Amino acid sequence: MAKCDICEKGVHFGNAVSHSHRRSNHIWKSNIQTVKANVNGSVKTLHVCTRCLRSGLVERA
Repeated sequence: MAKCDICEKGVHFGNAVSHSHRRSNHIWKSNIQTVKANVNGSVKTLHVCTRCLRSGLVERA
């Protein structure tokens, strides 16, 4: 699970560039945490990125 349930942040694709400027494909994955959160008065398990956790968009159970 590499997508945030709150902000829909997912993986990013690009090129890793070495010192000699050779390029290879690279995937950057978001820091997704599994969190028990209060959603409409009930506890649910969500996949949330750390930026949403830090900014207070999710109320932990």
